[in-house]
Amino acid sequence: MTDAGPSSRERYRAQVRAEIKQHAWEQIAEAGVPALSLNAIAKKLGMSGPALYRYFANRDDLVTALIRDAYRSIADTVRAAHDGGADLAALARVVRDWARQDPQRYFLIYGTPVPGYHAPDDTTAISHEVMAVLIEACGAQPAEAAATPFDTHLEDHREWAGDHPAPAAVLHRALAFWTRLHGVLSLELAGHFAGMRFDPGLLIDEEVAAVRG
Repeated sequence: MTDAGPSSRERYRAQVRAEIKQHAWEQIAEAGVPALSLNAIAKKLGMSGPALYRYFANRDDLVTALIRDAYRSIADTVRAAHDGGADLAALARVVRDWARQDPQRYFLIYGTPVPGYHAPDDTTAISHEVMAVLIEACGAQPAEAAATPFDTHLEDHREWAGDHPAPAAVLHRALAFWTRLHGVLSLELAGHFAGMRFDPGLLIDEEVAAVRG
């Protein structure tokens, strides 16, 4: 027996949810996540507030869907790049390109936490997929430096990396890569380099080179 696929009702529901999320992104771009209003989105779509709540239970449910989509997008992007042979420098450029395509999506998952919002555990699991790719990429680099106190500390605190079995020195390198990359990206996307007349992409290249050693 062949799979009949989603029903027309399921397709319609998926379409409406996608439209709601699109309007949510537009609101976020205009006024930030704290101003997100399901009633305003319902009005844009020509439906009542109670009707919209059949698709998302509340604001946090909608925010969670947006966060999951954002993490899924970046996880799939870095995995595809790594599987295609991208090294650390190329991965950094891939992440930067992804972030610049939609800064609001980037800031939703890597910016200031949403006041009063607590993400479900499964969103953390998706973020671990991103880190797993970086750990694999960092493990492909030679590790010649002696262990540091932080390496020892990481042996007891691996949960941020999904308890990846890689040596602590590799975890350290992946974490250093991630923090340096996001440090530059966050400043760039927030406009703090405006008027400084240098290429943040070259700065990221330098930061990645420092991590590779």
